[in-house]
Amino acid sequence: MKLFPTGHATHPQWRMAAGLALAQLRAQMALPDYAAAPTLGLLYITDHYAAEAQDILDHLGAELPEITDWSGTVGFGVAANNAEYFDEPALSVMLCALPSDQYRVFSGVAPLGSSEMSGFEAHTALVHADPSTPELAELVGEMAGRTDTGYLFGGLSSGRRGALQFALGGNGNIRGHGAARGVFSGGMSGVVFGEGVRLVSRVTQGCQPVSREREITEVDGNLLLRLDGEPALDVLLSDLQISLDAPQEAIEVVRATLVGLADAGSDGIRRTGDLGADVLVRHIIGLDPTRRGIAIADTAEAGMRMSFCRRSPQAARADLMRICAEIREELEPEEQTLATACAVAAGEAEAAPHPARRIAGAVYVSCSGRGGAHFGAPGAEMQIVRHALGDVPLTGFFAAGEIARHHVYGYTGVLTVFVTD
Repeated sequence: MKLFPTGHATHPQWRMAAGLALAQLRAQMALPDYAAAPTLGLLYITDHYAAEAQDILDHLGAELPEITDWSGTVGFGVAANNAEYFDEPALSVMLCALPSDQYRVFSGVAPLGSSEMSGFEAHTALVHADPSTPELAELVGEMAGRTDTGYLFGGLSSGRRGALQFALGGNGNIRGHGAARGVFSGGMSGVVFGEGVRLVSRVTQGCQPVSREREITEVDGNLLLRLDGEPALDVLLSDLQISLDAPQEAIEVVRATLVGLADAGSDGIRRTGDLGADVLVRHIIGLDPTRRGIAIADTAEAGMRMSFCRRSPQAARADLMRICAEIREELEPEEQTLATACAVAAGEAEAAPHPARRIAGAVYVSCSGRGGAHFGAPGAEMQIVRHALGDVPLTGFFAAGEIARHHVYGYTGVLTVFVTD
């Protein structure tokens, strides 16, 4: 598997941005280390281009007739290698060279499990979803259950002009895709991959626990009543070292604190002090002095585990670097060839996408609330990824929620790489 060509650009006129991106794609496709005949296109646009979404897809399809399948969505921002375009008109494209029998595009008109998918064994899936879809968390869990590994990655569309998605399979040969012309709203769409497409994926929570893990022993919907048998509000006041006698100070501390939820026996707080991938971080939305409870922005069940945690630029940077290091460690063999060693050891100034890194391409989905200042400066998040993971082809978007495994997260980042042989 060769490197996946990528292109990205910003411009007030979408045709100019598309032209700049196409020039990058064609230039890379002519290089020996890059795929010359990709078949699957991943397209992400900012909501500034939402009104022209169909025109953009039609234009790219006409300019790249060898690309028979497209998937993607709209976001407040889009990501590329070492760059992010946030709240400005921009697009990001990656062309994947995958065996045609190892992936399928799905959507509302050609769902997973339909006759067009018969005989195809779904191993993993890239999923884009409309955040307004009813019972979305249950649908994501059901979708994960239809894959061999139960692993999904992707995110929820974001934007001020609707949650549009791109899904076009077989140049319209898959029934329904041609009639719909590839732009959808509502529900879920994406790409399912076969066992022959190897992926490595990690979730970065971007926050650190500030208390030990406790068991939820009594709950009423989204109101935590007792933790380890003690009144939940009393536990919060003790763990955060605050008092309701100083309400203003207490409110400021609580506003900066979140709750990390995990099912019993799942990956909660690790020995390293990091939050595990199964932890769902949710906001504290209120305190109930009468019932001594804590209201959170999700429902919980007795027996679940929880911990109080906080986000900060330092924690976000450290956790993002951690997942990049884990991915690199998993891909780097114990005994490296000279080419691999030189590619991995190359400094940032000399870094360039290289097959020896064993990463053909990457997809990064980050929360729209994490961009910019959350990492200290505009573009800092993608610069951290490049510095920690190496210079690899990358595309992605800033979402209204992130999908990993069978969970829907918030304020996280999901980094997935396509592994070369």
